[in-house]
Amino acid sequence: MVCRLNKSLYGLKQAPRAWHSRIAAFLVTLGFVEAKSDTSLFIYHHGAETAYLLLYVDDIVLTASSPSLLRRIISALQLEFPLKDLGVLHHFLGVTVEPRPTGLLLHQRQYTLDILERAGMTGCKPCPTPVDTQGKLSEAEGSLVADPTAYRNLAGALQYLTFTRPDITYAVQQVCLHMHDPREPHLTALKCLLRYLRGTVDYGLLLHRSPSSELVVYIDADWAGCPDTRRSTSGYAVFLGGNLVSWSSKRQLVVSRSSAEAEYRAVANGVAEASWLRQLLAELHSPLSRSTLVYYDNVSVVYLSTNPEKKMLGKYLNFRTEG
Repeated sequence: MVCRLNKSLYGLKQAPRAWHSRIAAFLVTLGFVEAKSDTSLFIYHHGAETAYLLLYVDDIVLTASSPSLLRRIISALQLEFPLKDLGVLHHFLGVTVEPRPTGLLLHQRQYTLDILERAGMTGCKPCPTPVDTQGKLSEAEGSLVADPTAYRNLAGALQYLTFTRPDITYAVQQVCLHMHDPREPHLTALKCLLRYLRGTVDYGLLLHRSPSSELVVYIDADWAGCPDTRRSTSGYAVFLGGNLVSWSSKRQLVVSRSSAEAEYRAVANGVAEASWLRQLLAELHSPLSRSTLVYYDNVSVVYLSTNPEKKMLGKYLNFRTEG
C-alpha cells in the first residue's frame, strides 16, 4: 500500500512557523493572548479566571486557576487537535519535575547520567568543585586533543544541563570557549566538571512559595580576565522572592578599557534581564509593586547608574553596594 503525504510537521523548513501560526490562531479564539515577552507563552485572563499555556513545537504545559477552567481548555484543544493529556506535570523537554513538600524540584538527573555514560565516566571519582579557580585557560596552551568531536559533543550537551544547574554555568561557559580548537588542558577542565557532576547528580533547582515577591539582582564581573582576548566575563543571578529564576555567565563582546567600563557592561546586562522579567510578570498579571534591587560591589558603577543622564538604567531600579 502507498500513502500520500499531504503535510508534515517535521522536515520542512516552514513547518514550525506554519504550525505555530495554526495553533496560535486557535488559542486566540479561546481567549488567549500571545505574550510579547515570550512568543511561546499564551495567557488567558477573564475576571477571576487565569490560565497560562507554554508551547514548544508540539509539547504543551498548561496550568489554570481552577480545575474546571483547566478541563474546559483541554476539552477545547482535544476537539481541534489530536492530543494526549499526560496529567500532572512530571517531565518536560528533558527536565524532570518532582513535587516536594516545600515546592517543586526541577532536575536533570537522567540527562546527567547519560552524559557521564557517553563520556565513559560513570564510575569516576567525584570532584568537590566544578572548575579550577586558580586561573583561566589559554587557547594555545597544551597539545590538541585526539578527538575534538567528542569534546564538542560533551560541551554542547552540558549547555542544556545549565537549565537546572546554575552552579555549573561558569564552568560550562569556560569549557565552551574552546570548542573550536580544544586542547588537552581544556579536556582536563571538562573532565573535572564531569567528575563534579558525578558527585552532585541529584542536584537541581527548588522552586517554592515565597512570602516576598521582590525582584533582586546580584551582578559581578572581572576585568580583562581572558588571557587571549583580554575580554571581561560578566555574570548575574536574579531572584524572585527566594527563588532563583535567571542566571548567566558570559564573556563580553568587546575589550573594556577600564574596570569601571567592564563592571558597567555587566550591570547593563543584569538590568536588561531584570527589565524583561518585570515586563513578563506584568503580562502574567502579577506586576511588581516595588523597584528591583540591584546589588553590586563597584562604587563607580553605582554613581554612573544614578546619573540623571542615564535614566533608562535606573528608572525602576535601586542600587546597593556590598564589599
